[in-house]
Amino acid sequence: MALSLYFHPLASYCWKVLIALYENETPFEPQLVDLGNAEARAAFFKLAPLGKFPVVRDGASGRVVCESTIIIEYLAQHHPGRAALLPADRELSLEVRAQDRFFDQQIHEPMQKHVADKLRPADKRDPYCVEQAHAQLEKAYGILEATLTGRSWAAGEIFSMADCAAAPALYYANLVHPIASHYERVGSYLKRLEARPSFARVLAEAQPYFAMFPG
Repeated sequence: MALSLYFHPLASYCWKVLIALYENETPFEPQLVDLGNAEARAAFFKLAPLGKFPVVRDGASGRVVCESTIIIEYLAQHHPGRAALLPADRELSLEVRAQDRFFDQQIHEPMQKHVADKLRPADKRDPYCVEQAHAQLEKAYGILEATLTGRSWAAGEIFSMADCAAAPALYYANLVHPIASHYERVGSYLKRLEARPSFARVLAEAQPYFAMFPG
């Protein structure tokens, strides 16, 4: 098979790429990496020296592609499918990329700070960092509430790469900093994402691993 995806079923950025693959029914070989296994860890770091998920290896070209946004852009260019997750229209494509960055930087990143803190030994935790992460998430929810006015999806009326980014970011963020009821559009948007077949499949596949999620 041409494409191999190196991932973990709980890794949020892996979800982003999985959603894109499932949206386009793109054939790929899943390679679940157990970083707790010394041999598997060594092999993965040989492939991807930074040791970060997700990673795609294209068997046809021999190319190894890292970082979720770049992977989705690579798939759009080299393995296009039925769904144009990056629209051809330049203005709309710019909005998709802008929203993709918003979800990764303003929601995904502070969510991960909160989760990372829970994984630290008690004497190494950083309450101030966690407090800042909560404040950033609250601010991001407010911005997103306004952005979603008149929109079905993150960048407008089409499901795009921005929504692939939004799904894991909002799902996990809602666990660590619940979306308040007054963010009606954000809450409704998350429900639409969860109902999307591609994301529903990702959640179902992750279900056996959720007990590993801290807290």
